[in-house]
Amino acid sequence: MTLTHAGIWKSLDTLAKRAGTSPSGLARRAGLDPTSFNPSKRFGAGDPPRPRWPSTESLMRVLETSQLSLGEFASLANDTAPQTLPVLGLAKAGEDGFFSDEGLPLAEGWDRTPLPALREGLISLEIDGDSMLPLYRPGDKVIVDLEDTRIRKGDRVALRTLAGETLAKELGFVSHSQIELLSVNPDYPPRTLDRKDIQWMARIVWVSQ
Repeated sequence: MTLTHAGIWKSLDTLAKRAGTSPSGLARRAGLDPTSFNPSKRFGAGDPPRPRWPSTESLMRVLETSQLSLGEFASLANDTAPQTLPVLGLAKAGEDGFFSDEGLPLAEGWDRTPLPALREGLISLEIDGDSMLPLYRPGDKVIVDLEDTRIRKGDRVALRTLAGETLAKELGFVSHSQIELLSVNPDYPPRTLDRKDIQWMARIVWVSQ
């Protein structure tokens, strides 16, 4: 996905709006000068005005602070209306004011949780087998993000080995040369794989059950 000058600034504006802040607030959260992303910084002198780009360092700091991959950031350039769902903690769900007399969610008081936006790098896999019961059942469909490299111990991941095996597991220990794969079902022991034998590994970001 190519980021144009207009696209990269639109992505920053959209990210700020999603975070409930301004471009200045977004910069401040990333530890940058609050004016880094101001509209006045987006073009320089000249006729026509010369486009200015944010530095690679400032973008990486924003991505790290926002916990976004570069692919997710790029997709914001085309993201005019992000899909979200109402979200409420179970403790709050027992309080008055969040549901109607019929038990349906009210419009006010709920936060929003984003759904994965359709973009390159997202694929869907169907669970086959019972090694992840009761978390994932056979026939469940998971969405994985091939562009998300922020994988760490405890994440649920899908991976494909060079031998052609595709697995959905929980990530145990991680080293430079090996990873451990854990099953939720206690009937399946942990597995250790050499990193050199893995074709790709991606974090599971959504599940349909």
